[in-house]
Amino acid sequence: MDGAPVDAAGRSLPLVDPSTGEPSGRVRCATAEQVEAALAGARSARRGWRATAAGERASALRAAAASVREHADALGDLLVATTGRLVGQARGSAVVAAELLEEAATTGVLDAGRSLAGASGAIDVVRREPRGTVAVITPWNDPFPAAAGLLAAALVAGNTVVHKPSERSSAPGAAMAALIAASLPPGVLQVVTGDGEVGEALVADDRVDVVAQVGSTATGRRIGAVAGGRGAVALLENGGKDPLLVDAGVDPAWAAAQIAAGAFTNTGQLCTSVERVYLHADVADAVLEELVALARGVVVADPSDPASELGPLVDERQIAVVAQHVDDALAAGATALAGGARLDRPGAWYPPTVLVGCTDDMDVMAEETFGPVAAVRVVADWEEGLRLAGSGAYGLAATVLTPDTAHALQAADELEVGTVKVNAVWGGAPGGSADPRRSSGRGRGYGPDLLGELTALKAVHLEPAPPARR
Repeated sequence: MDGAPVDAAGRSLPLVDPSTGEPSGRVRCATAEQVEAALAGARSARRGWRATAAGERASALRAAAASVREHADALGDLLVATTGRLVGQARGSAVVAAELLEEAATTGVLDAGRSLAGASGAIDVVRREPRGTVAVITPWNDPFPAAAGLLAAALVAGNTVVHKPSERSSAPGAAMAALIAASLPPGVLQVVTGDGEVGEALVADDRVDVVAQVGSTATGRRIGAVAGGRGAVALLENGGKDPLLVDAGVDPAWAAAQIAAGAFTNTGQLCTSVERVYLHADVADAVLEELVALARGVVVADPSDPASELGPLVDERQIAVVAQHVDDALAAGATALAGGARLDRPGAWYPPTVLVGCTDDMDVMAEETFGPVAAVRVVADWEEGLRLAGSGAYGLAATVLTPDTAHALQAADELEVGTVKVNAVWGGAPGGSADPRRSSGRGRGYGPDLLGELTALKAVHLEPAPPARR
């Protein structure tokens, strides 16, 4: 806080090692007084940080990126111990965070506004200004990139920030934020830890001009109502129920590998994980045969072991959601071709699961599962698959696998989601931006357009004063 570490002094929450189920410590929540001090410090630092030249702010972010990159392995190992993420992915996500800081340092200084063609002798400009103080509330499942992108954009634009990482990943989240804060003037980046009560205090405070949240839809809706009710900007990236549609004519082994990567990466705990699979009847049997073989062959082991391909879920709360969705689907007539029940070992372990015979009224096809489950429905043709893929309450992203260019273009045009991926479940060039749709949130939460969410436009018209009369 204000550039120096301060232990939270409020309530404590238990932590459990997801790999073993054993207690691993406690996380302290910031007190009301500590939240107040963080907000006061951020407000006090606003004027100086806003007045800092954009190039100097960018230089500070580059220094922060270098520090995060230097400590990427240590940050990743902390994430493994806290959430059970595979060690290679965890360390890699810290490197991605450093890259996002560097990207913002480069792109964040390019758009300061624009000049307008006004009357002769007058100057008209539209300028970008920081909005003020931003509360950044980030999730546990991919905490480094999620936080780095928002922090970097807010800071390079000249805002001060109060950051609350998820209580389920407070230690790694606070550790990365401390590295970034060390490259900034005191007060510019404040960090508070705790649960929803701490987040609610930030969201409700009139000194917060923008609330940027990545997390659940339920939390996002509460944030939107409270922040919007007092005139603050709410930038929300929330849940997803991303579909993957497999067209006729694709290679079955390749399609199965794409499904497995989308459904099982990070144990299915990504906002853009594949959670619904629609298989064209012409290729369904062949794709399922390959997918089941892949699911059964996944190495499920300690996440700190580089040979492991799938780690545990984050905690018992999450495994309960996954088990309920799968159990209800099985009771309603679905069949598990792989997995289908939690593993008999200590910790929050659930195997790669392939369900067939799913219908869209099942929770496993309608609500965010956030686990290693590929829920499959066979469709008669492309049109039926596209219609079903475009249905539902969420609109974060969608993937289509097709050899047909016309089908690819149709999907890109008709799917009402923020991102459409064709023939690659993961990928995308730097610099992209997207608007989530429906229950998946609102606002552009990444890329250069994020700067537009975190700045305000001001029109300035200037004419010379007439000479003074003598």
